[in-house]
Amino acid sequence: MAELKLFPIGLQDFSQIRRNGYYYVDKTDIVYKMTHTDRVYFLSRPRRFGKSLLISTLRDYFLGKKELFEGLAIEKLEKEWKQYPVFHLSFAGTKFTDLKTLQIYLNDMLGEFEEKYQITNTNQYEWGSRFKKILKSTYEQTKTEPVVLVDEYDAPLLDTMDNPELQLVLKQEMRKLFSPLKDMGGILRFVFLTGISKFSQLSIFSELNNLNVITMDNEY
Repeated sequence: MAELKLFPIGLQDFSQIRRNGYYYVDKTDIVYKMTHTDRVYFLSRPRRFGKSLLISTLRDYFLGKKELFEGLAIEKLEKEWKQYPVFHLSFAGTKFTDLKTLQIYLNDMLGEFEEKYQITNTNQYEWGSRFKKILKSTYEQTKTEPVVLVDEYDAPLLDTMDNPELQLVLKQEMRKLFSPLKDMGGILRFVFLTGISKFSQLSIFSELNNLNVITMDNEY
């Protein structure tokens, strides 16, 4: 009798799903096509539509974890399995109700990257300058193009919809964080951002005019 598999209800980690033998709908051929067609993408979907799982899949792919993709479509497509420095920024699952909460969160997140690559923080709360330094230093250290994966970029702004004044303050902070992405485009291997709202609605990425928005693309 065949062993029954479990459905990964509530699981958003690709590695956990694969290592524990859960059912997985193989869309890795699309992942391969996307990562070899363009460099900067944006995808908007409601909550519970698989955004975090997709980000997790991209993360493991760019980390070169070939063993997790055995038996999947991408195994026949990818020949190199090169490892890239991956910067995964997730705003999902945290409640942002004031400026301090967001600042602490950003400081901790960037601090982890700085510690990993032994980069000295000289810019305190200047998120853009810090992130730019992290990306540039990592590229110089590893001689490999970094990958940036952002999950639910708009969570802090959606949490403050009832407070337009605070929302504007948080929007400025988020805009600072993402401002280097356009200037650093030449050294970035891949950038993928997800959100619940359209990126144009919140005007955080006004400088990122090279975004490939695949939200309503039939192919995806």
